[in-house]
Amino acid sequence: MQHNHNSGRRREARGPQTRALRVGTLRASALGAGVAILALVVGSGAGLGPSLSASAAAAAPTPPATAPTITNAGFESGLDGWTTTAGVTIESSGYASNSRLSQWLASDGSAAATQRVSGLSEGWWTVRAHVKAGGALAASALSLTGCGVDGETVLPSTETDDAWLELAVSGYVSGGECTIGLTTTGAAGAWASIDAVTLEQGTVDRDIRGADLSGVNKNEAFGAEYRTADGTPGDPVEIIADAGANLVRLKVWVNPADGYNMIPQVVDTAVRADAAGMGVLVDFHYSDRWTDPGAQGMPAAWVGLDAAAVADKVYEHTHEVLTAIVAAGVIPASVQVGNEINPGMLWPLGQTWDVDPTDTVSGAQWDNLAAFLTAGANAVRDVTPTAEIILHLTNINNGIGGLTWWYDEATARNVPFDVIGLSYYGYWHGSLADLQNAVSTLSDRYDRDVLVVETSYPFTLEDDATAPSSAWENVVRDPAMLVTGYPATPEGQAANVRAVQDVVASAAGGRGLGVVYWEPAWTSVEGNGWDPADPASGNAWENQALFDFEGVALPGMSTFAPDSTASATLAVTGADADGALVLGEIEVNAPSVATPLTVTNTGTATFSGTVAVTVGAGFRLRDVVSSVVIAPGATARVGTVSLDETSAATVGAYRASVTITPSSTSTAARVTTDTSALHVPVAGTVRAVVVDAPGDGTPGSGTPGTGAPGTGTGTGAVGSGAGAGSGSVSTAGSAGISALPTTGTDSAGVLLAGLGLLVAGLVAAVITRSRRVRRSN
Repeated sequence: MQHNHNSGRRREARGPQTRALRVGTLRASALGAGVAILALVVGSGAGLGPSLSASAAAAAPTPPATAPTITNAGFESGLDGWTTTAGVTIESSGYASNSRLSQWLASDGSAAATQRVSGLSEGWWTVRAHVKAGGALAASALSLTGCGVDGETVLPSTETDDAWLELAVSGYVSGGECTIGLTTTGAAGAWASIDAVTLEQGTVDRDIRGADLSGVNKNEAFGAEYRTADGTPGDPVEIIADAGANLVRLKVWVNPADGYNMIPQVVDTAVRADAAGMGVLVDFHYSDRWTDPGAQGMPAAWVGLDAAAVADKVYEHTHEVLTAIVAAGVIPASVQVGNEINPGMLWPLGQTWDVDPTDTVSGAQWDNLAAFLTAGANAVRDVTPTAEIILHLTNINNGIGGLTWWYDEATARNVPFDVIGLSYYGYWHGSLADLQNAVSTLSDRYDRDVLVVETSYPFTLEDDATAPSSAWENVVRDPAMLVTGYPATPEGQAANVRAVQDVVASAAGGRGLGVVYWEPAWTSVEGNGWDPADPASGNAWENQALFDFEGVALPGMSTFAPDSTASATLAVTGADADGALVLGEIEVNAPSVATPLTVTNTGTATFSGTVAVTVGAGFRLRDVVSSVVIAPGATARVGTVSLDETSAATVGAYRASVTITPSSTSTAARVTTDTSALHVPVAGTVRAVVVDAPGDGTPGSGTPGTGAPGTGTGTGAVGSGAGAGSGSVSTAGSAGISALPTTGTDSAGVLLAGLGLLVAGLVAAVITRSRRVRRSN
């Protein structure tokens, strides 16, 4: 970080959680009557597991037979293939050819150019294009819509140098189609151009959305207060985490005059960040105060040591700090060995050019610097072997050659590092095109990811008039310093930060990890100025915080929000108004009703994985299907549930819970499955046997009937009927049914069939009566 503390005076100065940071959640709830919900959050590249059950086979998405194509992607054929509105034209001087599509608003309104692309397999797709834009803040956007999960990215302003930028946006396709769009909406004068449009599978991601909170501990100690956007007081670390930040950067000084940015404060904030769910990047300055291209001072206690002894001190200091952080239960995601070290560090022994011709060390000391950097890296490996090592440079505005020169020297000496770190402040370090070129060039040349570890932008040019430090002029106070297209307003600040994020993420090669915002919580409070040796020094950066002068969160907090995700939502169907599966009512010992367990994917992404099903006492499961692939809108049967034999033989009402526990078999990035279980109530009732009441009436007369006695066991009720006709004697039971037919005008009565257990004694009584009738005749 560069610090311009006084007008007319010198500039003094001042992990990443990489791709594994993607997280998802699983939620279980009820959605209205009759549906129980299991929500699986699925991110980019939602791949399908290899396991597929027979019952769900039809639900699996089918890849397209041929790769989809964009018609007239370079606009050489005018507007062919594109649906356009007024305000859309073809102009010369494209990125890849002599043609480009342009939009210009002659008056307030909108202009659009779209193309529907079909034949897309399910999953994440990314549209890339080279773009220019200007005339109004955040007026134009590149989008993918009608996909399933849509995506949209605002075109950054390119008015600084009119250079083309590569921009990308992703959408999740679940219905085989998606619409590519370029739209410009707003005030007259807004314009945009686009060329070289491509569509490819995969995502573009702002993996790291970080915040440097090095000054929070001291700011709070001197009375700083923070509030959410609605004015609710809160912990700044938690406010930033809740906004979506996933990494906290913390600088370390050796022995500063104010006693801050040392082990106690670094550990404290690291623990808070970890508790809020964010990773930690430790930034070693190897100094007692700020370091940057204008200041890389040796710690006072190390002055006079030779290079070998200084290397030992670097190792010991790095090891001590990291050991303390790990002992507190936090494993840093990344470690920065040195801060903005273009001119080297630990001057003069580690300089990369002759910083002070009057001292006793002449010329570049690359071997010393390599030894210092390697000592720090070795300590990182010894204490936190999983942490990624970052080497951090700045001054992109001096040209890419000034960066490749430095990294060439470091790699030639086998300095260990994993990530290239850059500072980028748009009012100092060139255009967004310069930044994007640096990300793509460096990542390709050195085969390493790139992280912008510092950026910021003002939300106003005014000083905080309420603070004693307001007399200290802001670093950015002159309108001429502002990036063209981005005013010093809360909205302009947010738009600039998001533009930096999108340019890094969209850089060719896909190696841009993300962006860390520098000191978003460094608001102005008396006692916490820029100079650790001067408590009365002021804050020249409070107008670039992401909290306003009242400590209220600004719109720029929205830039920490994660990219959109697709979701697979499994709903258990067939439930009643109370959310239960009802088996219905059966009589004792009747066969139990079996109800199918079916789940429907009501989300936008395919669920692929296993489903474990269990049920409580009194019920049993059959035909359980464990592996399923369920496309959006499709339904799969995962088993059946019924009462068990014991319940079916006993009168009563039964209730238990079916538990469905999912697990994803996908290994694609940003696909996570929470193993939280979904509990669905299941209910069934067993009632007593229902029997007919005995009949009554006057016996009839007539000729006795004849017939053979029936056989069987069981019980039944004896009924009699009046009048001429024929009658029957029957019994029904678990062992069988017997009947005695009669003929004649004198009926012998009827023994009605009953359900349930039948008593053998009544059967015998009926048979005896039948024999007496025969003998009397």
